[in-house]
Amino acid sequence: MCARENEFKSIWFSLCYFHAVVAERRKFGPQGWNRSYPFNTGDLTISINVLYNYLEANLKVPYDDLRYLFGEIMYGGHITDDWDRHLCRTYLEEFIKPEMMEGELFLAPGFPLPGNMDYNSYHQYVDDTLPAESPYLYGLHPNAEIGVLTQTSEKLFRTVLEMQPRDGGVGEGGGMTSEEKVRSVLEDILERLPEQFDMAELLGKAEERTPYQVVALQECERMNVLTQEIRLSLNALNLGLKGELTMTSEMENLQNAIFLDAVPDSWTGRAYPSTAGLALWFNDLLARVKELEAWSADFILPPAVWLAGFFNPQSFLTAIMQAMARRNEWPLDSMCLQCDVTKKNREDFSSPPREGAYVHGLFMEGARWDSQTGLVVDARLKELTPAMPVIFIRAVPVDKQESRNVYQCPVYKTRQRGPTYVWTFNLRTKEKPSKWTLAGVALLLQT
Repeated sequence: MCARENEFKSIWFSLCYFHAVVAERRKFGPQGWNRSYPFNTGDLTISINVLYNYLEANLKVPYDDLRYLFGEIMYGGHITDDWDRHLCRTYLEEFIKPEMMEGELFLAPGFPLPGNMDYNSYHQYVDDTLPAESPYLYGLHPNAEIGVLTQTSEKLFRTVLEMQPRDGGVGEGGGMTSEEKVRSVLEDILERLPEQFDMAELLGKAEERTPYQVVALQECERMNVLTQEIRLSLNALNLGLKGELTMTSEMENLQNAIFLDAVPDSWTGRAYPSTAGLALWFNDLLARVKELEAWSADFILPPAVWLAGFFNPQSFLTAIMQAMARRNEWPLDSMCLQCDVTKKNREDFSSPPREGAYVHGLFMEGARWDSQTGLVVDARLKELTPAMPVIFIRAVPVDKQESRNVYQCPVYKTRQRGPTYVWTFNLRTKEKPSKWTLAGVALLLQT
């Protein structure tokens, strides 16, 4: 239908492949898209109309304009997350560019962009040439599929568990009733729950109120709110189970959650994002309290800070910049964080650095960090979230930041990504950064 037949058909085929990829990528969960979007055939049809109009009206193919219209308006109109928008743009930069007219463009490994053909030949080409369905077609690593299948299985088993009768197996030689199980977990948690932080004493100790001390005080305060809620709600449920208090709907919800090894809603509202079950979540909580106790004892920064142990990791990263800004009298808004991945583990550090901080406890999803070369490289099969070595984070002026050969890697609190975004760390890479963007590579504070 278009006078520029070669250009029209090549971009049209790329657009169809792009549409298939963005629509199907959602099956990979948060590693595919941070949020799920309703991409539909209407987006593709209108994009092809726009393509036709632009090719008819321009002598040269306006690649930038077309990518902008497709990525920011037609498809981008659905997208609400900045990282998803960046991913959509990256796909278009890979699929729609001047090289496509020179017959050198691969839409996926083993799937080159075809030349000018008729309609039936295109169908034949797809049937003959398109590789079998796999994460490679989306630019993802095969581990992405393992991750999704594992999460789907976990969801299935949890649903089956929730459908089980609560007091099954009380008959001959039966195990514990649901009430006995809940009471045993409840008593265990109350027994191990640490005392609250004495805020008056801590405020007296932290006289200087350096940025790091302020972060520690805020964290202790939030931990007090959480542990107080846990203690109050469990004590009330205990009395309810004994018959000394009337059972309310909140108590019943708490009882159900404990029985199913889930974290109760009244706790998650005061806590931090987490995908763990109750037993693992509580052990994690105890580790966080221990870390805060060690730090608040003398308010000296630990040799290596457990970044995942914070309610608000952003506040600690901002404190690194504030401390540096105060020391050198630099304006805060012209500073950024420089991340250097060391070759060491947490145990190898006995004192904090003179400026900045060493942080540990991060994991990489979608790729791995190679300590020998100091670069982001392809993940190993079945290693879904390899641990990162300790990272040295310090503040530098924006104009001193390295921007060549780096991948801007988002950091999230959990595998759910999306709203759990924390910061962006620049990591060194030899490959094109677009490869890691399409692979959904991110750093996680919890696996």
